[in-house]
Amino acid sequence: MSAPPKQARKPRLSGAARSQEIVTEAVRFFAELGFAGDTRQLARRLGVTQSLIYKYFPTKDALIERVYQEVYLGRWDPYWEAVLRDRSISLEERLIRHYQDYAKAALTWDWVRIFMFSGLRGEDINRKYLDLLRQRVLEPIVIELRTELGLPGIDQAPISTAEIELVWSINARVFYFGQRQWIFSVPVQEPINDMIELTVRHFMAGARQIWPGLLQEHPRPDTNPHRN
Repeated sequence: MSAPPKQARKPRLSGAARSQEIVTEAVRFFAELGFAGDTRQLARRLGVTQSLIYKYFPTKDALIERVYQEVYLGRWDPYWEAVLRDRSISLEERLIRHYQDYAKAALTWDWVRIFMFSGLRGEDINRKYLDLLRQRVLEPIVIELRTELGLPGIDQAPISTAEIELVWSINARVFYFGQRQWIFSVPVQEPINDMIELTVRHFMAGARQIWPGLLQEHPRPDTNPHRN
């Protein structure tokens, strides 16, 4: 009777490949179990020792930071910012395009669940990402909205808390579609793109009525270049 054939050894991973393997599994791990899961459990899922994880990520916080970079910074698309600045089309259409494309990344299983677990656990992911969102999306939307409506620029009237909160309402609504699917298991029945379009058109209809009142103490800019 012949001896069973020897199993081929798995190829040895480079340091970069091993690090990426750990991060990829950590994304799935934290999205599934939250941040209460420890690196010992993660090591078992990877089939490696806990010390190997610590070789690449000295602390659990360091691994969480890399997960943030992987999921949120790594999937950030410059198109989201570029389309908001494209004044060749109406702001309403820009917002629809922006949020429909943004939803492709932000309404995924790992993005939504990691964000929710982070908030519940008090991790830093939420604060850093929301700061990024405010600087790159929310404040630019306020600027574009004022321009669209012929209202004073931020050099005449600084962006107010009320304006930011109103723009947050679009993000909150869009993100809730993801919460319904990946947290509550009650997915939206209508196509997401259609619901995003309705959300933006609803927002803009209200903004046209509300925004001028937010800046009523500031004069409108003179849009007539020939006026003396």
